[in-house]
Amino acid sequence: MKHRIVVLGAGYAGAFAAGNLARRLSPADTEITVVNAVPDFVERMRLHQLAAGRDIAFRRLTDVFAGTEVRLRLARVTGVDPERRTVTLAGEDGTGGENGRGGGAGELAYDTLLYALGSSVADHGVPGVAEHAFDVTGLASALRLRERLAGLGAGGSVLVVGEGLTGIEAATEFAETRPDLSVALAARGQLGAWLSPKARRHLRQAFDRLGITVHEHTVVEAVEPERAFTAGGGSLPADVTVWSAGFAVHPIAAASGLEVAATGQIVVDRTMRSVSHPDVYAAGDCAYAIGDNGRPLPMSCASAGVTNMQATAAIVARLTGAAIPTTALAYHGNHISLGRRDAIFQMVDGEARSKSWFLGGRTAARLKAGVLGAAAWGIAHPTFGLPKRKHRLPAPADRAGVGVAA
Repeated sequence: MKHRIVVLGAGYAGAFAAGNLARRLSPADTEITVVNAVPDFVERMRLHQLAAGRDIAFRRLTDVFAGTEVRLRLARVTGVDPERRTVTLAGEDGTGGENGRGGGAGELAYDTLLYALGSSVADHGVPGVAEHAFDVTGLASALRLRERLAGLGAGGSVLVVGEGLTGIEAATEFAETRPDLSVALAARGQLGAWLSPKARRHLRQAFDRLGITVHEHTVVEAVEPERAFTAGGGSLPADVTVWSAGFAVHPIAAASGLEVAATGQIVVDRTMRSVSHPDVYAAGDCAYAIGDNGRPLPMSCASAGVTNMQATAAIVARLTGAAIPTTALAYHGNHISLGRRDAIFQMVDGEARSKSWFLGGRTAARLKAGVLGAAAWGIAHPTFGLPKRKHRLPAPADRAGVGVAA
């Protein structure tokens, strides 16, 4: 019987991991299934551009995995039972489909599970966010925001809540694409406080150039259709409120009995293996992984890259009886788009503190575009560099405990 590997989620972590596993493991011994709720590989780092009105064509996952023997199951994950080693699936209409051809809701059994369901927007329990605010953390929500912005006439007001990378990129993209709108950003602290002084000045200059109003030290406590209320009784006008005040993971992992951190992320060891269930690995935003600097890796595309590489390396090694290689778990810096022709690349040290050096302007923007393009190309070409001889698993009689032993 083939060893069944199930990958939950086909974002930056899951899609790349599935392709990597397909490159390295023989289909004679393994069966790889990817479960994803939508049929496309969605470049999450470009969703603010999509919402602003840019035309972005995402690749179909059936095309991405063509020729790899990876099975694609289009369904939502509604539960995980790590004791029985099963995943419960359903589609938006209550059914699931495999490779776009029927299928049906039900259970999917696995021998090894790679959990890479990512994250969504965190509303922090603020009243009105779920009902009235928009976000750019998923394809459906970005398209909803795109439609709302397209219908907003000249002079309309857009308020972005959150001064993190997503908030900054969203505010600058909206202001550059729609100069006829009034764009503002509400920051709990100082804008760009984590950046080096020179990078912070560059950020300020970009906001001034684009006409973005910044409300620093402003806490939004409630959202209504045409305004946001702040601590102290004030309010900010907003025909559209875009919420970008952090990320949250789906409660499925915690509900399944897997050991999770206070954030709901799956607690993993150095190889991205669940500390409570050895058949389960996690990668991307849903993994509570400690980096080489002793700090939890931040939720980011960069972290998705290093955690999925470590997870796939560990899975391949354990299944084939090889030594487990170590992938560096380091965070090197922040790369922030400021519209289409400007960006900031801020390096950080081992303690995640900004270094004095930074790169800004068109060169940084071209570098960011190259990073986005390379990530998408790598996922869209999983057979690139396909080895002529893939790793085989031990004979069935010798497979007892494969993927379980430490």
